[in-house]
Amino acid sequence: MTPVELSRTVLRAVRRAVDDGELRVAVPEQVVVAPPGPGGCGEYATNVALRLARPAGRTPQHVAEVLRARLLRADGIGDVVITGPGFINISLRESAVPPALVEEILGAGDVPYGHLPEGGGEQVLLQGAAEVRAFVHLDALVRILRSQGRPVRAGCDAAPRPEWIAVLGGGAVDHRPGEHRAADHRPGQRRPVGHQPLDRQPFGHQPGVVPGTPGIRVRPVPAPADPLPLGRDAGRWALLRPAAHDRPRIGPEHLEQREGNPLFRVRYAHARTRALARNAADLGFRAEPGPVGMDGTRPLLAALADHPRVLAAAARHRAPDRLARHLVTVADATQPLLTAVLPLGAEKPSAVHRARLALAEAAGTVLADGLSLLGIDAPDHL
Repeated sequence: MTPVELSRTVLRAVRRAVDDGELRVAVPEQVVVAPPGPGGCGEYATNVALRLARPAGRTPQHVAEVLRARLLRADGIGDVVITGPGFINISLRESAVPPALVEEILGAGDVPYGHLPEGGGEQVLLQGAAEVRAFVHLDALVRILRSQGRPVRAGCDAAPRPEWIAVLGGGAVDHRPGEHRAADHRPGQRRPVGHQPLDRQPFGHQPGVVPGTPGIRVRPVPAPADPLPLGRDAGRWALLRPAAHDRPRIGPEHLEQREGNPLFRVRYAHARTRALARNAADLGFRAEPGPVGMDGTRPLLAALADHPRVLAAAARHRAPDRLARHLVTVADATQPLLTAVLPLGAEKPSAVHRARLALAEAAGTVLADGLSLLGIDAPDHL
């Protein structure tokens, strides 16, 4: 059962409760399901009972109990648990997880899984200080916003320093120094006569920007040390993984190839999925979505299903750290699968092995997409 199918199942439970007279409330147009938060359980959770309680004149617990009774009778649902003030936590039956999600991820064409087609909506202008962390945040946010179909431009108050571009990339940020003249400005110095920093210019009067374009200021806590010695991948990860309001740690721990390094776990998981595809080709079988025939894959399926929501949230809240943390979740959930994909000894490849390979390749696809949006390399070998 995909998140969309589960959302419809919950909505049907609401509608039946209303039709039976147990709830007197307008049926909502849609119900949002997402991985449970702290204190939750199962694969998905919804706050629909909290939303309906006041208009129904009932407590959230009462509404949740009414819906729980109906959800337990629905096909594909294994258990329903109510937690907190009325959150409904849903566990799926193992057989209820179809290959549709894996097929969707692997079958995405020109528009990758979780991305939206390019839209013609209002252009977004991002701008930040002439500081290395703001520069990297701007670059990642442009990539993420474009993945959600948003037209976007980004620039710093002053031209980015050449060494930032050379080491950390940043092709999505405007590099034209002619538009920003304060590259060498330091606090306490007087700005050149006539200079007006980008964040104080009327957004509609900046070069190449449509009048009326909304301006968004990107202000992460500055890096406490120079990230350039870490190189592109580790340097960007060190700047992007912490939330914008948190102080990043710039140190050699980001370069260490060990389990304690989240970046290593993400890149290692991706490299392992690519290695499995090569090994499977040598054994004469390919990926084919289907039942994987093993326990322990629910966290991975839930994380993969959550990828579109994470991308949308990262774009909406201008928070690349959400994507970075999501990649760690996907990578960690992939680990139990990696040792079960290839046949052992004289065992011949079966439909189960092909299905497990397809799931591993889907995980690798999501990891590669997320790393690319953060501007970090997804290696085939590590």
